[in-house]
Amino acid sequence: MNALLSVSDKTGIVDLARALHAQGVKLLSTGGTAKLLADNGLPVTEVAEMTGFPEMLDGRVKTLHPRVHGGLLARRDVPAHMAALAEHGIGTIDFLVVNLYPFEATVAKAGCTLEDAIENIDIGGPAMVRSAAKNWKDLAVLTDAAQYATVIAELQAGGQVSRKTKFGLAVAAFNRISQYDGAISDFLSAVQVGDDAPADAAAPTLDLFPGQSNGRFVKVQDLRYGENSHQSAALYRDLYPAPGSLVTAKQLQGKELSYNNIADADAAWECVKSFDTPACVIVKHANPCGVAIGANALEVYSKAFQTDPTSAFGGIIALNCELDEAAAQQISKQFVEVLMAPGFTAGALEVFKSKVNVRILQIDLPAPLGASRSGVAAWDQGRNAIDMKRIGSGILLQTADNHVLQRADLKVVTKLQPTAQQLDDLMFAWTVAQYVKSNAIVFCKDGMTMGVGAGQMSRLDSARIASIKAAHANLSLQGTAVASDAFFPFRDGLDVVIDHGATCVIQPGGSMRDQEVIAAADERGVVMVFSGVRHFRH
Repeated sequence: MNALLSVSDKTGIVDLARALHAQGVKLLSTGGTAKLLADNGLPVTEVAEMTGFPEMLDGRVKTLHPRVHGGLLARRDVPAHMAALAEHGIGTIDFLVVNLYPFEATVAKAGCTLEDAIENIDIGGPAMVRSAAKNWKDLAVLTDAAQYATVIAELQAGGQVSRKTKFGLAVAAFNRISQYDGAISDFLSAVQVGDDAPADAAAPTLDLFPGQSNGRFVKVQDLRYGENSHQSAALYRDLYPAPGSLVTAKQLQGKELSYNNIADADAAWECVKSFDTPACVIVKHANPCGVAIGANALEVYSKAFQTDPTSAFGGIIALNCELDEAAAQQISKQFVEVLMAPGFTAGALEVFKSKVNVRILQIDLPAPLGASRSGVAAWDQGRNAIDMKRIGSGILLQTADNHVLQRADLKVVTKLQPTAQQLDDLMFAWTVAQYVKSNAIVFCKDGMTMGVGAGQMSRLDSARIASIKAAHANLSLQGTAVASDAFFPFRDGLDVVIDHGATCVIQPGGSMRDQEVIAAADERGVVMVFSGVRHFRH
């Protein structure tokens, strides 16, 4: 038997080669891989010696040869194939170990030139991988160092790789080629081309949205059903998940997550990550129904729950601080579907030990948190760079709404100036409103939501709903701060929130009737500030 090893990433390759050699497998290799194996005392034959043709064109041509592809593609169960190999003196290749030139890593580097990108497009590697994967019944193709241990274990146990493992390796190989080709397409179709082709020696200008979008996601698990029981569903993740994103969660206990659990949990987690002080977010049907900041887990949960205890029943709870036993005792009094935090004390986990159905997720937070993330890339914050929405036979892509409002961005437009406390409440309300479905109206005071109105066709109705919820929770809206995710097109929207007790308002501004609304605020004796940013969330 023969094994051809040609890897860019040398991780674990020596141990694999030793295991193959111990099974009597002849080692064939190329360039740097061959040198590494020889330096480690392993007998290895250069591919050039096997093909009788030297590497050429700076290594561009070395494995594109009938002796290589004949050895990979020949079916052992077809006599004519084996006769052809014998006629031409071609040996079979029974193991192919290949990982590709690092194209993805190359183009991820700042200032990557078109020439560097092109030179890191592997040709021979993908060709060999496709040949080997197509002929999976007769050979094992390894494209990732993580696969080596399984193959070594099977060789040591029985002297061969199982049919099941070989098929799984072949599927992984085709997936890897798809990912690789997709990355090349993403980069090259994003290169802006004017009257002339872009220069090789300069970093090209890239379009944010390439000419072809190649979504590549890996299935995490099948789900019992989708939003409703008659719908099928599955969870997929990015190839390279962002740190602190929901798909990186470790489930510590509880039932399997449902489609709705995951969707709501993501809404809660994205919101709670936006605060740089201890915070709690309770979500129901993808909308925050209670949000609060404070000194510790118990305080923030108690305040968040107080906003809307009715909606919190069976909700999703997310905290951006460690959950301790005191907070756990309080939370355990309510029916909770999912509980998330970056950490749990032993006492907190003990509290929920008997509540076996409660899904507990531990997610490491990206650092730093909240507004202090200014200048930090969205991916490093655990945020998506691009959002997508499926439509009929297409998708809408947009940059994700990752805007973080700074106090310096606020524009006070009324005669009355905000107090320090009002500024705190306005900033808090604005952060919450960003995660509430539009039209969104959020009443806040002293670091907690007092009333949340979401998802209405009329902003007036959102305000009324927020007041109704506050009344049901026995919360007064007097002296509250209000955030509106979009501007007030008429003064009636402002009047209704003031009528319910608001004394300061934050809104984007930008309406043709801004002056009318500002005049109304002055007339009613309230503070109003413009953020200059809209946060629609349909």
